[in-house]
Amino acid sequence: MSSVLYDTPGPRAKQRNILYTVGFVVLLGLLLWWVYRQMDDAGQMAWAKWKPFTLSTTWTTYLLPGLGETLKAAALAMVISLPLGALFGIARLSDHKWVRVPAGVVVEFFRSIPVLLMMVFANQVYVQSTDLSSETRPLYAVVTGLVLYNASVLAEIVRAGILSLPKGQTEASHAIGLRKSQTMMSILLPQAVTVMLPAIVSQLVVIVKDTALGGAMLNFTDLLNARKTEAAFYANVIPSFFVVGLIYILLNLALTTFAGWLERRLRRSKRGTGTVLGAEDVEDLNAAELGGVVGVGALGAGAGGPVDDVGKR
Repeated sequence: MSSVLYDTPGPRAKQRNILYTVGFVVLLGLLLWWVYRQMDDAGQMAWAKWKPFTLSTTWTTYLLPGLGETLKAAALAMVISLPLGALFGIARLSDHKWVRVPAGVVVEFFRSIPVLLMMVFANQVYVQSTDLSSETRPLYAVVTGLVLYNASVLAEIVRAGILSLPKGQTEASHAIGLRKSQTMMSILLPQAVTVMLPAIVSQLVVIVKDTALGGAMLNFTDLLNARKTEAAFYANVIPSFFVVGLIYILLNLALTTFAGWLERRLRRSKRGTGTVLGAEDVEDLNAAELGGVVGVGALGAGAGGPVDDVGKR
């Protein structure tokens, strides 16, 4: 279907696309074969190096506990970052300068600092200022760094999502006497959720991946750190990287799949929630309503009723 940004390809364009696809698949296959041959020549494809991943003890002793710590840190960071980011994003849109300016300073400050630096700094603060044990301190440091960085990024996502809505939404709410807080919570924010969802999901994926920084630098017992212990025990460094990388891919794929399902569900409910519709949605609704009128008209004509009365009603 053609649109403003896309033209339906013709026969020659379709042939070129097929050739490009076949060429890409062939090149990808050759690359994978080259990688396989290099690993095989280096002895990395020997069954002895991959066999540990078929044993239950490898998973219960190393990988699954590390995955559990990764999920725990990511879940804590998500639960704290989402509302905190929404709060700062809304604060940056405040009419009050004493609210807007400090919120902007906080967001820009933490958004500009590398997340690893914040993790290391938080770890040193916990070492010198708290009595946390060495086993739990890396978890607190990782979560602190992830929250500070990702909450600031999510604040910008929330602000951009709200600003992307038509100004008529705000003007209409003010016309019926709603306060700005009521407009924000009841009208703007619910509509912006669908707009923001892809960017929010991308940031949640970043949170999951950034937990590995704690495993690499702070001795946080996450999946990456557990891989190191497993590889040292079984002497299979390269295969362990492949397996752990696959686990991260599956984990993030599950997260994006769930987000895609949630986005489709929200879009299906747009008609009942008053969300702003796109051009394609409006065309679909108009076509459905037109089909309904035609069907009713045909029914009325078959029953002996005038079709014109349907239009009047």
